Formats: sequence, structure tokens, C-alpha cells
Amino acid sequence: MPLTTEDRVAVTELIHLHGHLFDGGELDRLDELFTADVVYDVSDYGGGALVGIAAVREAALTLGDRNPVAHHVTNVVITELPDGAVRVRSKGFGVNTDGTCGSLTYDDRVTRGTDGWRISHRTLLARRIPLNGVGREPGPSA
Repeated sequence: MPLTTEDRVAVTELIHLHGHLFDGGELDRLDELFTADVVYDVSDYGGGALVGIAAVREAALTLGDRNPVAHHVTNVVITELPDGAVRVRSKGFGVNTDGTCGSLTYDDRVTRGTDGWRISHRTLLARRIPLNGVGREPGPSA
């Protein structure tokens, strides 16, 4: 069944809710974001894959002051998948306590259940190289 406008709005709001809950320390509400068996893959940051809401919550608590003070999400792109789930790619940046920022791409699988749309798999991909490393080959000197 094709996604409705209401589905797209609900999925986009789900993606935006992530920053509000984490930044507000509302870790007891993570079931509003994730399926119970979520896979939260932070391998690109050296943390491996966290499985389940409790593991995601514990990782956030363990990071403590190293968590960003602000999560911001932009450029949300939703693609329907044949099984009724959706793939959501978005850009994010976090502001750290020292004022530095970091950028990443969220690559999510979002599924619809009895409680609505939830993220069932999230991969965080660090953005460290402009243009993802694509560049022109040096030409001959003129």
C-alpha cells in the first residue's frame, strides 16, 4: 500500500522526535522512537551495534557528558520498501558541550506497528570527508 501524506508526516516527525527526546534526557520515552528489538549501529563511531531499547538507553547514559547537547536533523528523504517498511535517510549534526559540531548521516529502516511508525534499524554514518572523498584527479600543470 503506497505511503499517504499522513504516513510521510508521521515518519518525518518520528525522525525529528529523536533529538527532542535525547536532548531533553527523556530516555524513558525511547519506545516512542524505536521498536523493542531495534538495532542501533554506531560501528562508524567505534561502538558496534546496540540491540534493544535498553542497550541504546544504557549507551546514552554511559556517554554522559560526551553526548551532544543538541541533535539537529535535516534533509529527510523517505523511500518506500516492498515489504511496507520505509528507508529514511537524513542528515544530522550535533553540538557538543565545548561548542564543536559533528555531522552524520542517519540511515534508518522504519516499520509500522500497532503503536505507529518506529525505527527498527538505525545506522549512524560519520561525515568526515568533503564530497565523500570524491575529487578531481590532479591535471597537468599549465
